[in-house]
Formats: sequence, structure tokens, C-alpha cells
Amino acid sequence: MINTPIVLAWSGGKDSAMALAALRADPSWNVVGLVTAVTTGFDRISIHGVRRTILHAQAESIGLPLVEAWLEPMSSNEAYEASWEMALRNAKKALGVVRHVAYGDLFLADVRAYRDALMMRLGYDPVYPLWEKPTDALAQAFIADGYRAVVTCVDTTQIDAEFAGREYNQRLLADLPTSADPCGEHGEFHTCVLAGPVFRSPLQVSIGERVLRNERFQYCDLVPV
Repeated sequence: MINTPIVLAWSGGKDSAMALAALRADPSWNVVGLVTAVTTGFDRISIHGVRRTILHAQAESIGLPLVEAWLEPMSSNEAYEASWEMALRNAKKALGVVRHVAYGDLFLADVRAYRDALMMRLGYDPVYPLWEKPTDALAQAFIADGYRAVVTCVDTTQIDAEFAGREYNQRLLADLPTSADPCGEHGEFHTCVLAGPVFRSPLQVSIGERVLRNERFQYCDLVPV
């Protein structure tokens, strides 16, 4: 299997960027597009809270077409699955026959089982290029490889709200509590990647307002410059 077409579930964060780099380094795969869940009303990447304008700038700098899966706020699993099915159908129309979807998941078995079941039902094969790679090593490699990312969302039940808006770097890793995964795989935080090897040019942003939602999730807005 060489240069098999595959689309990547792109969240805009660091794990997606590392998954893309891993796929591009593997001759088995030819990444032909990105698929991203976007929340209507907020007009932002779902969960990560990043503006669509930044999402589109990422896709342009990466050099891949983008397909969006539109979700209502607080969507049910059923609504999410229907939206994802539509997005993959649109991806096939735009990109040709694609039977594989890649995810940046690291080790959560329940999440993988859910994705596996959904992809099987929709007729796709899921691929996990980063699966079970040590997250401390991934975090160090991300920084050493020259990526730049900013924390855009924090689950304040797991780590302090002050991490929102901080750059993902060695100092941040040192400041994380020992209970937190260095890649945030338990949902401790989410990031937006602004520069690195998968980008042709870096994105320029400024730090915007901070908003607490659902009395739990601290968001920090990134504003395109």
C-alpha cells in the first residue's frame, strides 16, 4: 500500500499537526485533505474555540483543501455523526475516492473504540499514526521540531485557568501539575498550532479576550493579525 489517499481529522491543535507530519513521512499515505468540526453561531473550531479565519489560514499554509463538518452548539452524538458523515461525503466529492480517515488520538481506548465503530458504519478505515507513542516524548519532539502553539482552551477542573493563552513550550510543560498529561490527552487543555514543519509560513495572531463557559472551560481568543 503506497500513496493511499487519506484525509485527516484536523482540530487545529498540536496532535493534529504531529499526525500530519507522521503521515507525510510515511510513503504508505497521501494526505489529500483536512476535515474539521466547526460550531455554528460561534463560527469556531469545535471544542478548541479557534476562529474559522485561523482554521482557513492553517489549511492554506499547510497546502491542503479543507472540508468542514458543521455542528450546532451542544450537539448530540447522533448529530455529530450525521454531520461527520456529510463532511466525508463532501470530501469524496471534492477529493476523489477516499476510504481512510486519520486521527491524532494518543491512548484513550474508549475514544478509539467510538471512532472505530463510527468509521466502520460509514465505510471507512480509521488510522492512528500517533497511537501509544509516549506523550512526554511527543511533547518534547513537538517543541524541538520548531512548532509553535498556544493553549486556547483549559478544563479548569483539571488545570488552572491561567494556562489559557500561554505558549506551549518547555516552561508550560514544567508548570503543568504532575496529574496532567503533557499532551493534554485527558482534555486538560487544547491548542492552536501557528507554525512548524507542516506549515509553509507561520500564522500571526494576537491574544484576545478570555471567556469562561459552562463555569468550567476557560477559553482564550486568538485574533488574526
